Amino acid sequence: MTLNLIKLCVGIDSIEHLQKVQKQRRGRRKVNYHYTRQMPQRGEEIVGRGSIYWVIKGFIRVRQPILALDIVHLEEEGRHCRISLDPALVAVEPTPFRAFQGWRYLEPKDAPPDLKGGGGKARAAMPPELIAELKQLGLL
Repeated sequence: MTLNLIKLCVGIDSIEHLQKVQKQRRGRRKVNYHYTRQMPQRGEEIVGRGSIYWVIKGFIRVRQPILALDIVHLEEEGRHCRISLDPALVAVEPTPFRAFQGWRYLEPKDAPPDLKGGGGKARAAMPPELIAELKQLGLL
């Protein structure tokens, strides 16, 4: 069974902004790391199969495949979970999502679909509020 995580992307304005910040933090590594306090209990359902879905400005906008979950000890903060992420960002259908703290599990049936094709890139660049309004009008 596959399972995903969902997390707020605090301080990030767009998919492009997330990509830029992650590239700076990654440096020469081939993967991105994200640290969180709690280790997912259902890690075996996530690693190598699931993704982390990022909520940007109130909308799920993008996902990243999860490669590994490890316990690490950070000097100042103590024990944390290090989530190793594929650097590839996959744009998804912008979906409204309310703010929450920490991370949550996201079942595959509740995850928004990936945006595909040339129209997907254009749609990913559109403001999510506009996409939501076009959906309400039946135009998307």
